[in-house]
Amino acid sequence: MQTGALATVLIAATLSAYAAGMPGNDPDELWTFITKTDNYRTWCPWSDHRGIHPGSSPHGATHRVFVNRPGQMSTQVPARNGTIVVKENFDRKGALAAVTVMFKSKGYNPEAGDWYWAKYLPDGKVDKAGKPAGCIGCHAARADNDYIMLHDF
Repeated sequence: MQTGALATVLIAATLSAYAAGMPGNDPDELWTFITKTDNYRTWCPWSDHRGIHPGSSPHGATHRVFVNRPGQMSTQVPARNGTIVVKENFDRKGALAAVTVMFKSKGYNPEAGDWYWAKYLPDGKVDKAGKPAGCIGCHAARADNDYIMLHDF
């Protein structure tokens, strides 16, 4: 088998195994997944968005972004199914104010790129989830980039 073909098979197998353990479109399942099953703090940032960056409303004064393996392996739009983008949102004093999440869930919301959205308070309490108009409305400005604001494919 050629090296390129072998790499393709290995990537497909990795993503298939990863997808088998993904959460459903449920805010509590998603929170458990990103904090216990596959803790987002072990994930990498986008290659072009490392560290803490200045933020803006509604995300806070500063933010830090983490992206799971399917997202990291996405090299063009749309992002791979199962991509999860987690943004820690900090207030002006540097305290964690919220955790916002985008979860690529095939067939969930085709009108908005199949993204499931969630906003959590620092303790994991759900503030919003599903198809919040505010999230979709703002991110629609980057519909051509699969609704992803802080990374260019």
